[in-house]
Amino acid sequence: EVQLVESGGGLVQAGGSLRLSCAASGFIFDNYAIGWFRQAPGKEREGLSCITSADRDTYYSDSVKGRFTISSDYAKNTVYLQMNSLKPDDTAVYYCAAVIGWYDPRCPPDYDYWGQGTQVTVSS
Repeated sequence: EVQLVESGGGLVQAGGSLRLSCAASGFIFDNYAIGWFRQAPGKEREGLSCITSADRDTYYSDSVKGRFTISSDYAKNTVYLQMNSLKPDDTAVYYCAAVIGWYDPRCPPDYDYWGQGTQVTVSS
């Protein structure tokens, strides 16, 4: 059974940093795409970043480019999202999602598996 478990959320002051983790299990950590998303109350889900195993290509939305960094650790079957210079507008529930058997270096348009989410709150 494929499982994605997010961790690392919490309360941080504006300007601070957090590192989110997405621990994946139930599949061979190869040929995949994993993305990070967030959803704030009353707002639509927003795609933030993606990493693919093919070519290790990465993508960032304009709202987080230059502040967030996605990375992967094959040995730990984990994808990270390092978030720096956090702003109150970054407050949301953050989710990771995966596509398995993805050979394209580009990020996929849709994802098959989702984690439960982790809350990030940035105080001003």
